[in-house]
Amino acid sequence: MNIIIPMAGMGKRMRPHTLTTPKPLIPVAGKPIVQRMVEDIINTSGEKVEEIAFIIGPTFGEAAEKQLLAIAEGLGAKGKICYQHEAKGTAHALLCASESLTGNVLLAFADTLFKASFDFDASKDAIIWTQKVEDPSAFGVVKLNDSGEIEAFIEKPKEFVTDLAIIGVYYFKDGENLKKELQRLIDEDIKLKGEYQITDAMDHMLKNGMKFYTDLVEEWLDCGNKDATVYTNQRILELKQGKEELVHSSVVSNNSVIIPPCYIGEGVVLTNSVVGPHVSLENGVQVTDSRISNSIIQSDSIVKNTCLQNSMLGKSVNYSGIPQDMSLGDFSTQS
Repeated sequence: MNIIIPMAGMGKRMRPHTLTTPKPLIPVAGKPIVQRMVEDIINTSGEKVEEIAFIIGPTFGEAAEKQLLAIAEGLGAKGKICYQHEAKGTAHALLCASESLTGNVLLAFADTLFKASFDFDASKDAIIWTQKVEDPSAFGVVKLNDSGEIEAFIEKPKEFVTDLAIIGVYYFKDGENLKKELQRLIDEDIKLKGEYQITDAMDHMLKNGMKFYTDLVEEWLDCGNKDATVYTNQRILELKQGKEELVHSSVVSNNSVIIPPCYIGEGVVLTNSVVGPHVSLENGVQVTDSRISNSIIQSDSIVKNTCLQNSMLGKSVNYSGIPQDMSLGDFSTQS
């Protein structure tokens, strides 16, 4: 099976953090969002993954590309970098990885994390993962027939039809057929709001007799903005506590307290501070005379004489000052 991950978006809602780091590479509980997503898929699936294709923007840079290839290699798969030079919709993005649309394929958009099992029946034509939501009008949803098969895809229904929202993870048994359907949209210039969408391709396949099924995720975690990402960090820490080594053995704690669950990376130094719960401190962070809870602080940042909660600091930030709900990008200084 091949996994294809479209992740070329600019991540504007996550600025300033995405000015220097692509959103899927922002860490949550010590690992980039995209790495956690792929690990969860592979670790709960019975399918052998041969290749992971990452569809990125042309400005991501060599360091990000090497990091993505290392993620794939670490999971026993071949990594592949594909480029989407223009934002023309989900169908257009997937076609940028056309060489990987072969055999069994799983598509996962790198905007969310989830608590789910991906131990699915690979003999089915297609599977769409969904989550029950309170307000379906904000999502694309699927309607099921009496046999449990999908009978319709509905984009942001104004009246209630179903509460099964599409979360952005799809399986197709025949990648070549999917590629043909995606290309048809381009050739016939079939767009929705100016973009080529995978839902139009799926709707055409459904009308031509292809059988679509659904599978539920237990929990759907958004990483679309700062507050959502901080909450997702909280939930991932809770889910991974006792399953992953979250506090590195090299951590130096001088007269300090760590309240779990927390991720504390390599080389972190804590002095006269209380950290936790629900805090992620990346490698090389220094915290002095401070109280931090429910926050993400990225590598090599220095925090002094403050109280932070529901905050997100980028790499190499130097912060001290009055208690605040903070969102600072990389290489910032504030005191």
